[in-house]
Amino acid sequence: MSRPKRHRIYPPVLQRSRELRHPLTPVEATLWRHLRNRKLGYKFRRQHPIDRFIVDFYCAKVKLCIEIDGGHHTESEQHECDEARTEYLETLGYHMIRFTNDDVRYNIHAVTDKIIATCDALAAHKVDEI
Repeated sequence: MSRPKRHRIYPPVLQRSRELRHPLTPVEATLWRHLRNRKLGYKFRRQHPIDRFIVDFYCAKVKLCIEIDGGHHTESEQHECDEARTEYLETLGYHMIRFTNDDVRYNIHAVTDKIIATCDALAAHKVDEI
């Protein structure tokens, strides 16, 4: 008799993360073109579930979460939710960086440079801990 499969991620969150992968927003698609296939030297996943949240992009090697914030993230209530989410994920050992849609749309090279620098710094810090 086979046992039911156990999920580390709550199944509805996992399902929703899969649904969010297609289609990506135009801004997410732009960043994904730069992240996919280890183009920046690190492997990234998109719409990755962590606990009860889904982050836009995630690098498991350095536990880096990347969020792309649209216009609604500037509203006070949404900003508070984003801050609480970031604090919670950081208590779990994850690192979060955020970019606006305009950052990605108009300054993609600065965005990718910051991602590389952050990953390199986190990887160096990880090595120092060993």
